[in-house]
Amino acid sequence: MITPFTLDVPRADLDDLADRLARTRWPDELPDAGFDYGFPLAEVRALADRWQHGYDWRRHEAELNALPQFTTVIDGQRVHFLHVRSPRADALPLVLVHGWPGSVVEFLDVVEPLSRDFHLVIPSIPGFGPSGPTTSRGWDVDRVARAFTELMARLGYRRYGTQGGDWGSGIAKAMAAAAPANVVAVHVNFLPTPPVAGVELSAEDERRLERTRALMRNRPGYQVLQATRPQTIAYALTDSPVGQLAWIAEKFTEWTDPDSRIDVDRVLTNVMLYWLTGTAGSSARLTRETGIGATGCPAPLGVAVFPHDIVLPVRPLAERAHRVEHWSELPRGGHFAALEAPDLFAADVGAFFAGRS
Repeated sequence: MITPFTLDVPRADLDDLADRLARTRWPDELPDAGFDYGFPLAEVRALADRWQHGYDWRRHEAELNALPQFTTVIDGQRVHFLHVRSPRADALPLVLVHGWPGSVVEFLDVVEPLSRDFHLVIPSIPGFGPSGPTTSRGWDVDRVARAFTELMARLGYRRYGTQGGDWGSGIAKAMAAAAPANVVAVHVNFLPTPPVAGVELSAEDERRLERTRALMRNRPGYQVLQATRPQTIAYALTDSPVGQLAWIAEKFTEWTDPDSRIDVDRVLTNVMLYWLTGTAGSSARLTRETGIGATGCPAPLGVAVFPHDIVLPVRPLAERAHRVEHWSELPRGGHFAALEAPDLFAADVGAFFAGRS
């Protein structure tokens, strides 16, 4: 059964948030610390002040509710999704999958241009936002992918494309592995390419590979915590709105193009979907359940490279593991491509899937 869904946060929850923000117990900070020890105090204070005094949840709630939203139960788990049909009856269905610390909010600025040519299905990953929390073990990338292929079947879509960044990249590829007869192609804007011996690389490729090696040598602290102690970190993030804010907003600062101008209210709306649903812990569990292994993809692959992403893929290595049929080097943007450069993102996705059915 598929049920229409509307966000309608109780006033009491918003009052509780306002009270917690007003009573924030702020930590100290070393003079001139910058980012050396973590997200700077001044930046978090400015975001929290906007959240408390200038942000209007009801306006952003209405924006989300202006899009058709639904829920359904798959494999014992509630799955929330947006479903925006194109005016073109013969449009290709396209699944857009977010990552961490993102949400369906990542795609709000590309719904209009992409829905001209695609029937869009934009699900919340189980354990994230309105699709959470999860209530059983084992919700890894492959299980999420199987749930999403079942969702597409329930919607009556037999041939469709998938797209994703961050965790969404792995899920989009895993959907092709789970339903090879249904997924016509996969587009990603994040594709780690681990080192492979014996492959001749250009100087630029070597620089990219060294960036990947550096990340592998020094696994980020947030990732270690979420991969090993998601329950422990959940206590702090679920109890403190500023803790949840800093945990997420730091990534929207570190992983983006310095010239990007993501609307601060977009970031706060994204944080709200974690805070209001209490899914800091369940979203972190995806890291523990999945680990860091690569996901295979039998379908044709399109890759959009945004220059300020966490790591940049190396094409000769990508082509050893995937059927790469499209490769774009974009001039701007970072990890949150659909938010940072919605024009480039939508154009590249459209170009890759054009003519596929």
